[in-house]
Amino acid sequence: MPLTLHNQHACFGGNVGYYSHPSNVCNCEMRFAVFVPPQAETGPVPVLFYLSGLTCTEDNFTSKAGAQRYAAEHGLMLVASDTSPRGEDVPDEADAWDFGTGAGFYVDATVAPWSTHYNMYSYVVNELPELIAAEFAVRRDRMGILGHSMGGHGALVCGLRNPDLFKSISAFAPIAAPSQCPWGQKAFSGYLGSDPAAWQQYDATELVKQHARTDRTILIDQGTADTFLAQNQLLPDVFAAACKAAGQPLILRMQPEYDHGYFFISSFMADHLRHHADVLTKG
Repeated sequence: MPLTLHNQHACFGGNVGYYSHPSNVCNCEMRFAVFVPPQAETGPVPVLFYLSGLTCTEDNFTSKAGAQRYAAEHGLMLVASDTSPRGEDVPDEADAWDFGTGAGFYVDATVAPWSTHYNMYSYVVNELPELIAAEFAVRRDRMGILGHSMGGHGALVCGLRNPDLFKSISAFAPIAAPSQCPWGQKAFSGYLGSDPAAWQQYDATELVKQHARTDRTILIDQGTADTFLAQNQLLPDVFAAACKAAGQPLILRMQPEYDHGYFFISSFMADHLRHHADVLTKG
């Protein structure tokens, strides 16, 4: 598959590269960023996929999260995908920041016109990992996933549905019960139709209730000063209750005074990289 390198920067003994490629899944050009740690010079390394939130691109995490320092320490490759398909032929709702471009919600859309391009679940679970494994020195058996907000929802869903692929899962302020919040209801009804039964496969809380789980502990950090928490968009307590009932190991940390942004994410990134490294680099 053709891969185009747009920019590359030395970083903590490794390098950060920004790439694009033609996606067969999303039927358009897709973009992602990769941090290759120095350990990759001597052999394949574990890889951690990051899913960003609403309105973001592959650059938000790459330039703001401060993750490369810790990834270099642990020998982890980082891959940050874009949040939706983009381009002149890709449909959008120009007046909606939480639906359409920048808001793919990590589902495979079934409703026209979105179903032609908005297949972010299959992109994250199938096409992107296969591309990374083909083009970079990675351990295919040592992959993890984390994300923020909408991307935290994506990380939980992709990880819970594919525990053999993603060995470790974590999230910052995830949309943890999307069928029960305005953001999720808007996205799901637009991409998947009006039947809530079709939404359950993309709802982490519902997946846990249906016994989709991993034996590994999921780590979630949530800021108590997060305005979206107060607006009942995130619902971590609902997800935690489902995990407790189902026996899904979970660490939910409520972080006093932290909000929803990258100052919050960067403050606890070291813990999340350590959480993944403990699974992906041991043994």
